[in-house]
Amino acid sequence: MYISKIDKNFNLPQLDRTDVTWLNANDSCFSLNGIYYNEQENAYYRMPYGITEGVNWGVGRTAGGRLRFKTNSSFVALKAVIPAFCIMRHMPTVGTAGFSVYVNGNFHAMCAPETTTVMKYYESSLAGKNTPFAFQGYFSFGNNQEREIEIYFPLYNGVKELYVGVQDGYNVTPNPYPTKKRVVFYGSSITQGGCASRPGNDYIGHLSRWLNVDVLNLGFSGSALGEQSMAKYLASLHEDVYVIDYDHNTPNAEHLQKTHYPFYETIRKENPTAPIVFISKPDTCDDSRIAVILDTYAKAYASGDKNVYFINGKSLFTDEDRDSCTVDGCHPNDLGFYRMAKAIMPVLKECLK
Repeated sequence: MYISKIDKNFNLPQLDRTDVTWLNANDSCFSLNGIYYNEQENAYYRMPYGITEGVNWGVGRTAGGRLRFKTNSSFVALKAVIPAFCIMRHMPTVGTAGFSVYVNGNFHAMCAPETTTVMKYYESSLAGKNTPFAFQGYFSFGNNQEREIEIYFPLYNGVKELYVGVQDGYNVTPNPYPTKKRVVFYGSSITQGGCASRPGNDYIGHLSRWLNVDVLNLGFSGSALGEQSMAKYLASLHEDVYVIDYDHNTPNAEHLQKTHYPFYETIRKENPTAPIVFISKPDTCDDSRIAVILDTYAKAYASGDKNVYFINGKSLFTDEDRDSCTVDGCHPNDLGFYRMAKAIMPVLKECLK
């Protein structure tokens, strides 16, 4: 028995209209941020697949992807095709595989596969049949006034295709950010968004909305180890602000010691003035790791680099009800991500001046 058969509030609105014009998310009437469509792979990616072969697990995960546009349609519909399904016991389906829809900066609705679809897929995957599947969503606004729409992509799944449906004859125009500045985040599963309840509730999603700035989420579960190939790729992007947050993926303080300052040096060599923010992991009780990151900051600052910042991970969750900030003692829940974003925002605000 599924709960939606008992409590209708768990059902999602279904599209039952015929006056729908479907547009590909690659269309020029949209602003696509944080990801791009890889025509060779026929899917959305965060970075070129071959750039860091062997160290970039998860480039096909669409964490941080946002589709922005303005429309005077009285509704928006979505049709999505996902190449595979990521099932976790500690993260909701809408967080791993769904989309969040924001209207004029505020959360409006979410779109995710139905439970029956998820279970059928799970059963087929156990049988060795790992095939793409599609689902759709429908969001009504009630009238035809112009709105700013922002659609957040799944945090842990890939997306092969996405189509946006609007009312026949109504306008759709791009909605770029007011500044061309962009902040890139490199780090762990926490950076990627595990385990937010839905896209947009991760700390990077909060920061992007609050600061109204574009972001690139290069968080990779278990795969951000401070490799020089990744540092060189990040350096080549010439971003406006860099946030280095990979502490959680390093196996020990010794590994962090070997990689952290060289990682900074590689980025700084190609980006002499961009602010670089160092963050230690939020759930840490290991002062030796904090000491390594603080040492990178102190060494850089002492050498004359005044565009470096350090955020102690111990301050991110705050002390009040700290034990309520994670799902499993490691990955933040929505409260944890919200507190992280609140703590990091003043630093980024300073960096973006």
